[in-house]
Amino acid sequence: MGFDLVLFGATGDLAWRKLMPALFQAFRHGSLPEGGRILCVGRDDLGDERYRALIHSRFENVELSKRPSAEEFARFASLLHYLRMDLSRPADYQRLADALAERDAATVVMYLATAPSLFTTVCEQIAAVGLNGPRTRVVLEKPLGHDLASNQAINAALRSVLREEQVFRIDHYLGKPSVQNLLALRFGNALFEPLWRRETIANIQITIAEELGVESRGAFYDQTGALRDMVQNHALQLLCAIGMEPPINAGSQAIRDEKLKVLQSLKPWTAETLGQHVVRGQYRAGTAQGQPAPGYLQEKGVDPGSRTETFVALRTEICNWRWAGVPFYIRTGKRLAGRDARIVVNFRPVPHPIFRCALSDANRLVINLQPKDGLELHLLAQDAAQRAEPALAPAHLNLDFDQRFGAQRVGAYERLLLDVIAGRLNLFVRSDEQEQAWRWVEPILQHWRSESRGPHGYAAGSWGPAAASALIARDGFCWSEEV
Repeated sequence: MGFDLVLFGATGDLAWRKLMPALFQAFRHGSLPEGGRILCVGRDDLGDERYRALIHSRFENVELSKRPSAEEFARFASLLHYLRMDLSRPADYQRLADALAERDAATVVMYLATAPSLFTTVCEQIAAVGLNGPRTRVVLEKPLGHDLASNQAINAALRSVLREEQVFRIDHYLGKPSVQNLLALRFGNALFEPLWRRETIANIQITIAEELGVESRGAFYDQTGALRDMVQNHALQLLCAIGMEPPINAGSQAIRDEKLKVLQSLKPWTAETLGQHVVRGQYRAGTAQGQPAPGYLQEKGVDPGSRTETFVALRTEICNWRWAGVPFYIRTGKRLAGRDARIVVNFRPVPHPIFRCALSDANRLVINLQPKDGLELHLLAQDAAQRAEPALAPAHLNLDFDQRFGAQRVGAYERLLLDVIAGRLNLFVRSDEQEQAWRWVEPILQHWRSESRGPHGYAAGSWGPAAASALIARDGFCWSEEV
C-alpha cells in the first residue's frame, strides 16, 4: 500500500528549506505516488496540527510561484503526520515500528536529515526493531564523516544492517537538470564526443561560488570548511560527470562504475603539488550586494582564531589516455562576487589562424548550473563591420533550459526524492565512490594541519584571494569571469 516517508529531523533547517517545498511540488505536479504518508519525526512536543501549522508558516519564505494556495496546502497537509522521538532512546524506535505496521506500506523511505553523528545510531536502532527489511530505503545527507576513517566507519556500520542498494547517499547537485543534461549532452549526441579529449581541450574549470557567508551555520561550518562541504562531494561529482568514459548503459551500476574510475585516476598529491596546486582562503570584511559584510572571524559561532577555509581553489589532472595533461581547476567559496555555479570547457585554439582576432581562447562550452540553468557555446564569427581584411568577433549560442523546457521543470530535491521512492539509484553516490573521494582529499587536510601559514585572506564580495588567480595563471590560463 503506497509508501511511507519517515523524515528524521523534521523540525530542522533542511526540512523547512528544501525537503517540504520539494515534496509539495511533487504533490502539486501529481508525481508523488498516491497512497503515500509523510511521517515527520522530531524531539519537540508537537502534534499533527501544530506541525502542519509550522510547515504552513514556513511556506511564506518560498518564492511566490511555489507557494501553495489554502486548498492545496490542506490537501498536502493531510499527508503529514508528526511523531515525537528521542533518537537516543531505543524504546522510541519500537513506537516508530508500530506506527509503520499500521499501514504496512510497500516502500518505507527513512530520510536522515539529522546531524551525521546520529547516522550510525539511527540505522542500528531501526535494524534492532526489524525496520531494515528489503522494503526499506535509507537516505543520508552529507557530510558522511569528516575524513576517510570516519567515512569508512559509517559505511561499515551501514553495511552491517543494510544492503548497498538500500542506501541512498544524496548529493543534490546530481539532481540539477543541467547536470542530468550534461550526461545527455555527452552520451546522447554525436557532436561533442570526438572533441571530448586532450587533443582538443585546453582546460576545464568547475566553479561553485556563493554570495552569502556562513549565515546561522557558523558553528557547523567552522568544524567543516569548504573542502569538506563542497569539494569532497559536489565538485568531485561534477568532475566525474565531465570526465567519465561512456558507460555501457544508463543503469546505475554502469554509471557509478565509470565515476569511480575517474576518482581512481585523479593525480596523486605530492608535497610539491600540495604547496603549489591548492589554495585555501578565508573571507575578511568587505561589501556584499552593496552592503557592508563582516569577516568570517566575526560571524556568530565561529572561533575568533579559526583557520577554517571558506574558499578553495585547486588544480588536478585525470591520469588516463583521454585526459592526460589537461588541467582541471576547481574553485568554490563563500562571500564571493556572485552566486554562480558553472563548468567551463575551454577548447584549444586553431592550429594555424588565418583570420585576425585578438582572442586565442574564444572557443568554450559553458554549462550553467545556477542561478540560470543551461548551455552556452562560445564561438568566433565574422565581424559585421566592413574591414580591409577579415576579422573575427566573439558570438555565442545560448540554450536556456527554462525557456526551452518550461520554468516548472522538476527541481533537484524533488527529482531525488521521487527517485528514492521509485528505487532509482542513478543519481546517488555509492560507498566506494565516496571513500575514494575522501582518499583523494585527505592529503590536503593533512597538509593544512601541518602548515604554519593559515588561509589567504580575501575581501567579501571579491572573487577570492589573489593566489587563486596566480594558481591558474602559472599554466597560462585565467578564470572564466576574467576572460
